[in-house]
Amino acid sequence: MPEFAPIHIAFLLFPNVTQLDLTGPAQVLSRLGNAKVDLVAKTRDPVPTDAGFALLPTATFAEVHRADILCVPGGFGTVPVMEDEETLDWLRQVATGAEWVTSVCTGSLVLAAAGLLTDYRAACHWASREQLAWFGVEPVADRVVFDRNRVTGGGVTAGIDFGLALTAAIRGEDHAKFVQLSLEYDPAPPFDSGSPDRAEPEVLARYQAMVARFAPGRADKVRAIADRLKEAMHG
Repeated sequence: MPEFAPIHIAFLLFPNVTQLDLTGPAQVLSRLGNAKVDLVAKTRDPVPTDAGFALLPTATFAEVHRADILCVPGGFGTVPVMEDEETLDWLRQVATGAEWVTSVCTGSLVLAAAGLLTDYRAACHWASREQLAWFGVEPVADRVVFDRNRVTGGGVTAGIDFGLALTAAIRGEDHAKFVQLSLEYDPAPPFDSGSPDRAEPEVLARYQAMVARFAPGRADKVRAIADRLKEAMHG
């Protein structure tokens, strides 16, 4: 095994996170070699995910002041995070010294709310992607987007691709291929329904109904946050 310089990865952990947004890339990045992964939350209390089980933080905001990689996952809990100044302040602090500032899924909206994606190109879950523009971010409909030291993944499962792409950027393509093989990441989905462009209309409508139920008025709330941020910047 090659000798690698140590690297510290900090994932933001918050209530109602989509756990695969976090655990997918965490599994990949944990194999960077000589890597330490922290799940960082306000306290060390278990944090509920939208999958019905909790994740246990490994550190608190007060314990992590810097990291080489900062990663923000998404989920139905993102709007409260976007309105929480303590969390946004922690993200800004860690981002200042991070080599890579990253996100998966709607985590890019959280970075945008912290002012960390202004004038960058970024990916997001397809259902929320265009909301990035409200924060002065250029939405990109790609699986993984690199823009300088900002790296963003699309929706949920893109976190694995994101992790492998970032691994290649940090440790080289050969190591990324090794990690991919070690995880047997050889996707062959049983259905071609992973994009709104290909999903059947009734499947798309069912998804939209779920969002309306679990995150009512989410787009309006995100727009209001973006408007407040613009007022603060120009006021």
